[in-house]
Amino acid sequence: MSKIIPDSELIINSDGSVFHIHVKPEQLTDNIIVCGDPGRVNMIASYFDTQDFEVSSREFHTIGGTYKGKPIMALSHGIGPDNIDIVMTELDALANVDFETRQVKPEHRTLNIVRIGTSGGLQPYVPVGTPVIASKAIGFDGVLNFYAGRMANCDLEFEKRFCEFVKWNPLFAKPYVVDADPMLVEKIGRDDMVRGYTISAVGFYGPQGREVRLELAEPELNKRIEQFEYNGGRITNYEMESSALQGLAKLLGHRAMTVCSIIANRVATTANPNYKTAVNELVATVIERLLAD
Repeated sequence: MSKIIPDSELIINSDGSVFHIHVKPEQLTDNIIVCGDPGRVNMIASYFDTQDFEVSSREFHTIGGTYKGKPIMALSHGIGPDNIDIVMTELDALANVDFETRQVKPEHRTLNIVRIGTSGGLQPYVPVGTPVIASKAIGFDGVLNFYAGRMANCDLEFEKRFCEFVKWNPLFAKPYVVDADPMLVEKIGRDDMVRGYTISAVGFYGPQGREVRLELAEPELNKRIEQFEYNGGRITNYEMESSALQGLAKLLGHRAMTVCSIIANRVATTANPNYKTAVNELVATVIERLLAD
C-alpha cells in the first residue's frame, strides 16, 4: 500500500484545490512558467493562444491555457525561497498525489518548470539586459537542508571550496549548490544566454550585501564572492529563488531551471529602468523553446 498523506500535512480546499496556490489536479499542465510578480502572470499568459482558467490566492496567481495546441501554465510564486517550498510541494502533490484517497500515485508524473526572473549581475561580462541561466544555483537560504536526499543531489565539492574561499560565517545557513536540469538548459539555452552560477539569497538587502541603515555582519563578503572561481566559472548574479526551485525539483523528480534578465549590475552600479521590455522578449523566447518539438 502506498503512503497516505494526513490532512494536516497536505491541506486540500473544499473545492478540491491545493491549499495555497488554489489549483486543482485537473488544471495542472506538464509545462509551467513561474515568476515572482503576480502581475507578470498576465503578461506571460498574453503569449498563450488560449486562456482556459485563472485563479488567484495571496501572491499565487495562475493562468492556464495553450500555446500552439500544447497545454501550459503561468504561476507566480512571490518573493523568496520559502514561497518556492510551498509552490514546489503543492505542484508535486497535484501531479503525484491522488486527492481522493490521499495516496501517492504508483506512476510518477514529471513536470517541466522554468522560472523567468530578474536579477542583479556580479560580473562585468553580464551587463544589464543579459539573460543568465542558473546552471548552478547556490542557496544561501537553507531550505534544502531540511530534506533527506540533500547531500546526494548537491555539488558538495563546490560547497566546500566556496565556504573555504569566502570564509563563510557559521552563523549563516549552510550553502547548498544544485545544477539546473540539463535537458531544459539544452532546450532553452542558446548563444543569446549566458550560463552562470547564481546565488539565491534569503533576503534583498543585508543578505545580498546592501547596506541601508543597518551595518552588515560581513561587509567584505560580496568582494570575496565576486573573486571565487570554480571549474573556470564565476558567480554571475544574485536573486532569491533558483536554489530552492532546482533543489526541490531534483528531490521530487521534476525538471527545473531559472533564467533571469539582468536589470542591474552591482559591480558597475548600473541599472535598466526599462527592464520590462527585456523581460517580455525573454518570456516569448522561453515559451517558444520550451514547447518546441
